[in-house]
Amino acid sequence: MTTTYPNSKKPFASSILLWTRTDQPRQTGMDYWKGPHSKIISATPGFDEYRQIHLAEHNPGLWPAITGVETAIPAERRIDGVAEVTMASVLSPLLGRKQTKLAYKDEVNVFRRTLLYAGPPSSARWYDVGRGEPTGARSLIYLRKREGVRTGAFRRFLTRELVPALANTGVLTELRTQVFMPWNQRLWNTPNVAHDNPADQRFHASLVLGFEDPAARASFFKSSEIESMSGALAPFTAAVHAYDVSETLTYVKDGVELSHYLP
Repeated sequence: MTTTYPNSKKPFASSILLWTRTDQPRQTGMDYWKGPHSKIISATPGFDEYRQIHLAEHNPGLWPAITGVETAIPAERRIDGVAEVTMASVLSPLLGRKQTKLAYKDEVNVFRRTLLYAGPPSSARWYDVGRGEPTGARSLIYLRKREGVRTGAFRRFLTRELVPALANTGVLTELRTQVFMPWNQRLWNTPNVAHDNPADQRFHASLVLGFEDPAARASFFKSSEIESMSGALAPFTAAVHAYDVSETLTYVKDGVELSHYLP
């Protein structure tokens, strides 16, 4: 793989993986998250950006099969959506504690399980790719590193090999990566909501890939470049879960709470 790196910025970001309640229609939960719950979250001080990544209900896994790697997304752990939060600074979480308590209490109204994944400062990268085209389709990918692979080696592979390979396909309009610290329930232990996360189901990194339209996304996952990337992924990863994103909604942008969300 090439070692030409795209330019990037290094925000302080985290992601909360979300599963909607099963005692009501899935769309009811997704609509509540999009509406009343979003108002609580977007009013939190200290955000640079807040966006919701809604995942399609049917998500068997977009990444083609890789021998010895789990690319089929297990139905019992299939995620419904992800809250992606970018902080204005490392001190921002202290500013939002009051509003976060309201979010804690409201989670039970819509979610049955929530898991916070975070990384230290500079572990997230928003890359400069594309030529300014609008993003019309996305895929959200979660990676689980293979047992015995050290975190440093995994991180180097992601930033020095996988990212340049993705960027140099020339088809991406967006590329974001996060490398996570070891998962810790105490960081987001909200009441009356499950936080079960067995060690063999945990993730170690995520990628958001943006495309001009759904056709470009479908073509990417059938391309010859995917075969090369799959071969490189195999020694480092135990799972590659590539989700079809149905919509991405931005509620806070550049530190400003928006009156209407942006797609």
